[in-house]
Amino acid sequence: MTYLWVCLGGGIGAAARHGVNRAALMLAGPNYPAGTLFVNIAGCFVMGLFAGWFTYRGEDTSESVRLFLTTGVLGGFTTFSAFALDTGLMWERHDTGAAILYAAVSVLGSVSALFAGLAAVRALTS
Repeated sequence: MTYLWVCLGGGIGAAARHGVNRAALMLAGPNYPAGTLFVNIAGCFVMGLFAGWFTYRGEDTSESVRLFLTTGVLGGFTTFSAFALDTGLMWERHDTGAAILYAAVSVLGSVSALFAGLAAVRALTS
């Protein structure tokens, strides 16, 4: 049943992201990823709100609701929020070195992987 909640939340989050991207395209134009920037920052803020609430006030919140909101809605809206939560949890546990390493490898590795994928397609289609 939890998979159904995650799926439903993911659809809502993805639709919201699409709406933000369309609005940002009209406002900022096609040459700047304002929509992505907005969803990443807003999604991380909301993930912080949820994580804080669940930790300090949400003892009665069911696993299904937590998964629907975090993995589902926010996961569909932005996966950057999950990355930020993982980094933040390591930092909060005073595992500072691991948090910094994880953040650096995540960002540099992800961008590098994107360019590797682009290069692979170019090589295969040239």
